[in-house]
Amino acid sequence: MTYNQKALKQYQSVDVSSAVNSASPHKLISMLFDGALTALARAKGMIERKDVSGRTEQINKVCDIIIGLKGSLDLEQGGEVATNLDSLYDYMLTRMLAANSQNSVEAVDEVTKLLAEVKTGWEQMPEDAK
Repeated sequence: MTYNQKALKQYQSVDVSSAVNSASPHKLISMLFDGALTALARAKGMIERKDVSGRTEQINKVCDIIIGLKGSLDLEQGGEVATNLDSLYDYMLTRMLAANSQNSVEAVDEVTKLLAEVKTGWEQMPEDAK
């Protein structure tokens, strides 16, 4: 990694840290969705290019984010919605494992579609619920 690449990476890290520190809890979850969707797009590209280590890195990133989303659920107060999301996140994790082990673009596309739908619902949440 060149000096310029290191500097850019450090700058991006500071930029992300600043955004995280100033974000509301609702915005933080939105940022997790965005990060997962970006990693999914990268994973798909890595699969298409047959880049095994890159694919694994991106899929691991997606799994870490999904685990974070799952961990943020309040199953006691969230009722049926939280329970359904918990199950959906489990399913997404299973599909990501299949994407990695089977080099499956289809599994990545499926999780991308599901996660995009959840993100859309999250963003359409009424202001008073945020």
